[in-house]
Formats: sequence, C-alpha cells, structure tokens
Amino acid sequence: MSASGLSFKEIGQAKPGADRNEVVIGVSPAFGTVMTKTIIDIPHRDVLKEVMAGIEEEGLKARLVRVNKTADVGFIAHEAAKLSGSGIGIGIICRGTSVIHQKDLAPLQNLELFPQCPLVDRDVFRAMGRNAAKYAKREHPNPVPVRNDPMARPKYQGLAALLHNKEVQYVKQDMASTELTATFS
Repeated sequence: MSASGLSFKEIGQAKPGADRNEVVIGVSPAFGTVMTKTIIDIPHRDVLKEVMAGIEEEGLKARLVRVNKTADVGFIAHEAAKLSGSGIGIGIICRGTSVIHQKDLAPLQNLELFPQCPLVDRDVFRAMGRNAAKYAKREHPNPVPVRNDPMARPKYQGLAALLHNKEVQYVKQDMASTELTATFS
C-alpha cells in the first residue's frame, strides 16, 4: 500500500468493454502515483472513491483505466468513453479537472465539463459519477451544478501550470491505455 492510501494493480492493455452497465473512469498518467492529490488537496484516493460511489449508487459498475498517451482531460475522457461498454466515460487529471464524455462525440465535445478544478470538491466528484451512470442508462440528467469563481483562475493559474508541466512528464505517447484495479486504505 502506498503512503497515499491508494495503490493500483495493472491488469494489462485496456480493451473495449461489452457491458452496457459500466462507466469507464480514465485517469491521467501520473494520477495516484507520483501525483496524489488535486489542486485543492483532495487525495486521489478520495476522488476515485467518490466517483465510483456515485456510479454504484445508480446501480452500475466502474471500470478503471490509465490513459498513458496524453494528459489532456478531454482526450482522456474520450478514450474512456470509447473503452466503455456503455459508451460513457469520465476523464480525470491530477489537479482535478474532469469531463464526462460519450464515445460518439468528437474528442473536444463532451456531455459535462468541470474546468475549474479548484471548485471541484468531493460532492461534485460523487455527483459526476451519478450523472455518468445516468447517461449510461440512457437517462437525461440535469448537469451537475458547477460553481464559477472569476478569482479561481488568477489564484491558481501558476500552480495549475506547474502541475500540468509535472504531469506531462509521465505521458507515453506510444503506450496503450492500461486496465487497472485500485486498492484503498
């Protein structure tokens, strides 16, 4: 077990799923390993627990993959959606920026975007999981309410840039996505 309370076991190359009752959560290359908390210090362990709990509350299953070839949240979410049997995926990068995506949308389109990571808290992560599961069930949920703070950008922009620069160091452009299991302590 890692000091972060989260450890991963790699299962192998991620394959497209056939289970319509799954939502794939795609995480960035450094998520939960060399980087272990969001920009507002939410441990990645808690991020995954909340998103997975939201999915499970709707009666669906979460599947976890690491998207190795990019640190762009839109492309991570799109890859997760393409691997998901339901066609719905969630992408999460280390600082907490997140996207709910659908496989038949273009990579830079999405169902829901959570761009202001300093405003994405545990409740939002859980609601994100619930909404992704509702989309997978072909429901039409109301978007998760997102807060907007015009001061979040100037307050966190420098830190966000540093975190992004650290995260992209772990991108492996030629490496396929990896199926994971997570263990929490």
